[in-house]
Amino acid sequence: MSHVRGAPLHPQTQGKIERWHQTLKSRVLLENYFLPGDLEQQIEAFIEHYNHRRYHESLENVTPADAYFGRATAIIQRRERIKRQTIEHRRLQHRKHAA
Repeated sequence: MSHVRGAPLHPQTQGKIERWHQTLKSRVLLENYFLPGDLEQQIEAFIEHYNHRRYHESLENVTPADAYFGRATAIIQRRERIKRQTIEHRRLQHRKHAA
């Protein structure tokens, strides 16, 4: 992994982080915070959700933490296996019902 610097507000180089900031800002602005600690807790909760619970379509619907720690391939393979088993089960049920 290498660090790449780009011009500020340049969409081709800064688009991902700007989109992340926009998402964070829109989520945080939904509520009022009366103490600085409340805002910090909300930002921490958002980061936890974004990195460990939210599936990302660009990562084949795995979380960034799964991709970073190398679990994405195993998760995708397990999903494919379950999908094949489900399709086969449905075919068998359809054949039984049609007979």
